[in-house]
Amino acid sequence: MAVVVAAEPGADAAGPSKALRAEDGLPGVPILWLVPPEGLSLLRGNEPLCDEFLTIPYTFEELAARLRLLRWRAGVEGPDVIRRGPLSLNTATYQATLGGRNLDLTYMEYELLKLLASHPGRVFTREAILARVWRYDYFGGLRTVDVHVRRLRAKLGQDHAGLIETVRGVGYRFAQLHH
Repeated sequence: MAVVVAAEPGADAAGPSKALRAEDGLPGVPILWLVPPEGLSLLRGNEPLCDEFLTIPYTFEELAARLRLLRWRAGVEGPDVIRRGPLSLNTATYQATLGGRNLDLTYMEYELLKLLASHPGRVFTREAILARVWRYDYFGGLRTVDVHVRRLRAKLGQDHAGLIETVRGVGYRFAQLHH
């Protein structure tokens, strides 16, 4: 997410930006000011209140590019992040966090968790998990999925091991989280 503020001459662009920067606002969210050429002087002294500016007129492509850049700089979540309750998976960086703490996962554990978390409530058979996570004809037994689930639950910890549910005789699913 990013906030776009129209900084017109005579308008108070600083007010909304100060409110957004306050603790009870959205302090970590990047702010982009839209400024007409004659309003560039508005930026002087207000640099801490905006992270980027764009002069009017602008193209949609330029606005979209600036917003992507702002989100990237700020580390704001985008489409590359899967969030399920306390769990967050960044598919661009292969990082997993649980309640803000980094999880040290193997590649297969991460892929297994990503598959399940991407489809909460959906049950995957062991065969389907092998086909989608291992991505080739695996010649070992189906129990390798059980071993990886057991290790993954251990890494999630006792309080969060229930995020991965066993459907007896079928396979596994990621728990449906209710707000």
